[in-house]
Amino acid sequence: MTGFGALLAAGLILLAVAAAVDLAAGPRFRHLRVVPYLAGTAGSLCLVVAGAAALDGREVAIRSGWLLGSVAAGTRSLFSATHGLAADRLSGLFLVIAFTAATAVSLAFASWASGRTGPGGAADSEGRGLGAGYALALGSVAVVLTARDAFTFLFGWESLTLAFWALAGFRRRAPGRQAAALITLAFGRISGACLLAGLLLLVTRSGSLALAGFAHVPAGPLRATACVLLLAGFAIKVGLVPFQVWLPRGYAAAPGPARAVMAGVAVNVGFYGLWRTLAVLGPPPSAVTDILLLLASLTAVLGIAHAAVQGSLQRVIAYSSVENAGLILAGFGVALVGAATGSRLLLAAGLLAATLQVIAHTAAKSLLFVSSAGIGAGTAGDDLDALRGSARLAPWSGTGLAVGSLTLAGLPPTAGFVSEWFLLEALMQQFRVSGLADRLVLAVTGAAVALTAGFAGVTFVRLIGLVVLGRPDPGRSAERGDPGLAGRAGIVLLAAACLALAALAPLEIRMIGAGLTPVLPAHAVTAALKSPWILQPVFAGFSILSPSWLWLVMPSLLVLVAAFAWLASGGRMLRVRRVPAWRSATAGVSGHDSYTAFGFANPARRVLAAVLHTRAGVTRLDISPDDTSADDRDGAGEQAAAAHVEYSSDVIEVTEEYLYRPFGRPFALLVRLAQRLQSGRLDAYLAYMLIALVAVLAVVTGLH
Repeated sequence: MTGFGALLAAGLILLAVAAAVDLAAGPRFRHLRVVPYLAGTAGSLCLVVAGAAALDGREVAIRSGWLLGSVAAGTRSLFSATHGLAADRLSGLFLVIAFTAATAVSLAFASWASGRTGPGGAADSEGRGLGAGYALALGSVAVVLTARDAFTFLFGWESLTLAFWALAGFRRRAPGRQAAALITLAFGRISGACLLAGLLLLVTRSGSLALAGFAHVPAGPLRATACVLLLAGFAIKVGLVPFQVWLPRGYAAAPGPARAVMAGVAVNVGFYGLWRTLAVLGPPPSAVTDILLLLASLTAVLGIAHAAVQGSLQRVIAYSSVENAGLILAGFGVALVGAATGSRLLLAAGLLAATLQVIAHTAAKSLLFVSSAGIGAGTAGDDLDALRGSARLAPWSGTGLAVGSLTLAGLPPTAGFVSEWFLLEALMQQFRVSGLADRLVLAVTGAAVALTAGFAGVTFVRLIGLVVLGRPDPGRSAERGDPGLAGRAGIVLLAAACLALAALAPLEIRMIGAGLTPVLPAHAVTAALKSPWILQPVFAGFSILSPSWLWLVMPSLLVLVAAFAWLASGGRMLRVRRVPAWRSATAGVSGHDSYTAFGFANPARRVLAAVLHTRAGVTRLDISPDDTSADDRDGAGEQAAAAHVEYSSDVIEVTEEYLYRPFGRPFALLVRLAQRLQSGRLDAYLAYMLIALVAVLAVVTGLH
């Protein structure tokens, strides 16, 4: 074990201690409730330092098998000296990304678990298992990112699936939680099955479990099949269409900041797997790349379309994760096109854009879920209309929600603006590709990403307008959701990252260039630096941008415009003129004096009707005079029944409705048939195992 390897081991040990304390203490020792999250904070810091050391080229390794157990003597030839944990530059990059966010999320988790995040934090965190699930998720992420062999990698992957199931189903008695946990587990198992099949194909041909040894597998159908299986397994984890249906349910079902652990931290293992597959096996067949790009564009559009019309705060943020997965995979698809065509600059442009998007998504999504845990802690629940103006009662959480929303909307001067600019610039390079099919696919993907960016602005403007800038109900003045000191520190760290990453984008690109060296040389990535503080999309002479200068120019222009407006208005700029709210030009229309969440989203619901399959209807209601308010009657006092109309509009999840539901009944029939095999007889079960073993041996022998 190296010196920095000791830090890696210390981080894992602290996470194991966090899980043990939670399982041992349980609900009996409430004063120990925050200990798992404080231990997780310390463990995350150790892993950040270990990742930074690996990113700097230092040796970070745990060579001994004591951590995960020793292997049998008969299999030592397979493991050789490759079992254990180690971090190269790519692993170090993702360790820094994931566990920097995990440190801030853990601080917020500690505050939330102590009950210092409104009235709902302590109640939702009671019970044994939440802290253990949190620690297991972070530990599994660390194992996956540093695994050097297929066995350890799959061990970490399956452990993460178990952690997701535990977090999503923590409150199983709550409506929808058990179903959400099961669907999360099901898609996790499908993802693991794809990875298992792909890795077994590579192991049988290479004769070694070492991940690095898979690079020596000769090109051919077996290698291509294994590459496709691995890409599919990682794509399921990050939520590529049509596998995205578990994300909104799983994320929204998890309690409090556990959503940030799942969506902001742990999801990065999927992107790491895609990057590592490209580094080891190279690009897949060109047809697979084109399909990936088309599915990525569909994922982005479908994700933001559903986010724009959701009435639940957690669902809006969760569907935004689907959208961001599409954006990241679009950049990765550009990189695959560059790798397949031998264009190192196009490979660098796509991978740089995707990695920048990963970093922005990690910081912003962690911030949004941490902040929303405080805002939604009271009795208002999760409905956007009920949460109107909640941020005014919780200014720390509200500020975090605003900064995270602006980042995911891609507005300057946030990290999201820089990453989306690089992504669009990378997609505009399709004219440099010779193949017509690749050109067309890149053009379609670019148009879809541009459309997604526009609707992302609409989506998060609605979120800010309702929750942050809205006027709260007077009866909710006692509900406060701001966290304690540790939670505020977590929000500040994540918000600062969303803003500072844009100002320090050149330094961020240098870090990414060092981390991507297992895939391509660092100078190919740093070609994006036209000068120390001026950026270009890797290709010289195409366009330039300076996010750092935007941080100086935009505030200066704001001050100049404000000063001019003040002088031009003669000091009347801040005067407020109050008038009755305008509701409609039609007589008899009543309701709120401001937009509802439904009303704000209705234009998007209509424009995206083809994507969402929007169904609208108008119903006439005859209401008696006793049921009408004074505002609904005319000045003379109308005694006749007032005629009202009720407008309704809903959307459907297209993938679930047309892909999964038709197979529901046949699948249930197969399950009932399989239940007949569960006779309870041990000899029958042993016979099933023997048949399966013989089948596996026959397949392995045939592959040789």
